[in-house]
Amino acid sequence: MQEWFSNHPLVTYVLILACIIYIFNAVFRVKRLPILKEVLAHLVMAIGAFVLYILQVDKLPIIQCMAVAIIMMMMLRGRQLYDKLRNKRSGDVKTDSSR
Repeated sequence: MQEWFSNHPLVTYVLILACIIYIFNAVFRVKRLPILKEVLAHLVMAIGAFVLYILQVDKLPIIQCMAVAIIMMMMLRGRQLYDKLRNKRSGDVKTDSSR
């Protein structure tokens, strides 16, 4: 897999950048930024993606590590949705039995 990423540099860079942007939006974004700060933040992420791309080409598993982080974030989000749904159902049962 590392060799395939080394042979396809544009795909590798775009994957790294997409992972960085997703992680930023899912974890660190609280609200929308003003447009200039938004552009600056994405520019810094693009530069950081290039640094991570260089590390990926040097045989470090950057994309694989970010994929694991994204999977863990999705699992956490799924657990939060499950707990919310379960609490909503248990809240409905409690209000019905108290009548």
